Amino acid sequence: MTHAFFQPPEGGTYALRHVRAPRCLIDDPAADRLAPAGDGDLVALDLAIEAGRIAAIAPAGSLAPERGPHLDDALALPCFVDLHTHLDKGHIWPRQANPTGDGAGASRATMADRTKNWHAEDVRRRMDFALRTAYAKGVSAIRTHLDSLAPQADISFPVFREMRERWAGRIALQVSSIAPVDIFLGEEGVHLANVVAESGGNLGCVTRSQRHPAEATPPEIDEGMAAVFRLATERGLDVDLHVDESTDPRARSLIRIAKVALAQGFKGRILCGHCTSLALQTDEFIAETIAACREAGIAIVSLPTVNMYLQDRSTEATRTPRWRGVTVMHELKAAGVPVAVAGDNCRDPFYAYGDHDMLDTYTQAVKILHLDHPFADWIRAASATPARIMGLDGFGLLRVGNPADLTVLRARSYSELLARAPFDRAVIRAGRAIDTTLPDYRELDDLVMPR
Repeated sequence: MTHAFFQPPEGGTYALRHVRAPRCLIDDPAADRLAPAGDGDLVALDLAIEAGRIAAIAPAGSLAPERGPHLDDALALPCFVDLHTHLDKGHIWPRQANPTGDGAGASRATMADRTKNWHAEDVRRRMDFALRTAYAKGVSAIRTHLDSLAPQADISFPVFREMRERWAGRIALQVSSIAPVDIFLGEEGVHLANVVAESGGNLGCVTRSQRHPAEATPPEIDEGMAAVFRLATERGLDVDLHVDESTDPRARSLIRIAKVALAQGFKGRILCGHCTSLALQTDEFIAETIAACREAGIAIVSLPTVNMYLQDRSTEATRTPRWRGVTVMHELKAAGVPVAVAGDNCRDPFYAYGDHDMLDTYTQAVKILHLDHPFADWIRAASATPARIMGLDGFGLLRVGNPADLTVLRARSYSELLARAPFDRAVIRAGRAIDTTLPDYRELDDLVMPR
């Protein structure tokens, strides 16, 4: 069994003394009494743990030494929340690589692998591998999208429901569908909405069309989204969409989604992921789109590592990418639109890398999206904000009464955290340190290694 740089005292009652945490993640009146420490909004504190829950948040050094270890200003963070993943695709890269490294190549490779290999046991084993990895990395909640074109929805959603039950109490799991928007104009879309409702999921699609695959904004986007919102309303579902994941500035579905949602009077939550082409629009159109999103109550999640990998890639590897492939996070946040970052794909044709590690996603997002100078409260985008979007009260926050679900890092500051990898961490769940041994890739050899 592997644990990190310190081991909490036995039992669920002790104190973590002389730690630091971001002020923006502390939901407690005591936060006003905590002294600033280090860079960003870090403050110094002691955390009292009783019966596996946070019992008190106190100024550093105020709890008696015999109650627990002095951690020399180590960072104590709530466990991270991954708002947008694809656990059904994960770890197929060894058997189905993407030779071009771009989005079109990823779609072709994934379709080929799905058609040939995605039976229930294949999806189950790869999903379990991913969840064991994320758990060891300190992730407490995940929303996964599942490829949903027939017949895959009837295979993958039952597996998801099984995994959600198996992992209850360790990782809170949510699910969304993903399919081209035009399927919701026919009976397949009705069937998919029923499968999603049966699974307690979110109704989702991608703003691409099977009927018009070459169109950056498909002509049926308004009609298709009206159908999505209608089906979601009838079943009491929230909506989670893949939107404008493109280098083409003609991809302008996001503003259309907002306007359709307003026209329909949709009352549920709406999350839009990617939205990369928005960064290629004029400032005037960006402002108009952001205003429409704010009015419609849309939240945005950026997938910085995956989109930086996919977008603006030369398929001959002879041209350097000219842009970062991410959406306008600073402008959205400044306008009051909830924004998050998430891990997305892992070792599949859409992203050859990754390890289900939201701490890594956050640190890379800081560098890719310039979430620094100042750091401000951007760490909420990987913790408290996605938890709120998912409707998970208390997740991603340090709050008295919450389960003591923590990631404790040897780093003492944002500077140290962002400078050094791999991250030396202890993961505490319900007050007890967990085994952070990662599953061995060899476990999947019989599934994914070329024969």
